[in-house]
Amino acid sequence: MDSYVAGAWRSPQGETQAVLDSSTGVEVARLPLAPVPAAEALEYARSSGAGLRALSFHERAALLKKLGTYLLERKDALYELSAQAGATKRDSAVDIDGGAGTLLSYASKGRRELPAGSLVVDGPVEPLGKTGAFLGQHVLTPRTGAVLQVNAFNFPVWGMLEKLAPAFLAGMPSVCKPAPQTAYVTEACVRLMVESGLLPDGALQLLIGGTDGLLDGLTSQDVLAFT
Repeated sequence: MDSYVAGAWRSPQGETQAVLDSSTGVEVARLPLAPVPAAEALEYARSSGAGLRALSFHERAALLKKLGTYLLERKDALYELSAQAGATKRDSAVDIDGGAGTLLSYASKGRRELPAGSLVVDGPVEPLGKTGAFLGQHVLTPRTGAVLQVNAFNFPVWGMLEKLAPAFLAGMPSVCKPAPQTAYVTEACVRLMVESGLLPDGALQLLIGGTDGLLDGLTSQDVLAFT
């Protein structure tokens, strides 16, 4: 299994471990055991995140809709891998169709509930003096960090996309660390998304490997999301 860091796919370096088909016991992937380059991925997300933040809410929502539709049109390949991981067809529908549907849902919410610009006004204008010469108003803007998501084995697609969608809509890049048992399903989904050409630079990275040092590079501008 490969990681996707700084806009490029990286093959495993060093020792790997076999991941087996849950039904046949046949090897389906090799899991790298070396620690993931989390600090590098987070730094790249921060440095390249300006492109995503420059888009309006409605532009981000439009991209989410296209991504969700793109995945639904190519879901059969993900279903095959999901079955190898031990999922029933119903399990796969919840994970794969549900994940893509989450992108579509947030796309709809972004278009209907958020303004056309790239910031949200938080409350009315407040007078800051008796004469009305000074006024103040709060606005919400994206953080300049990244979302590091650590996901469980049972929803390798939906677990990633349910965190990606709100982060993307909020203008924050995502760095995904999937569970090792089903990371090859997540990898296949990320490959589809990268191949779509719809993702702004640095909007999504994938880390597959050991967890040593995974959280060390986080700052006050970053978000940590667990399943």
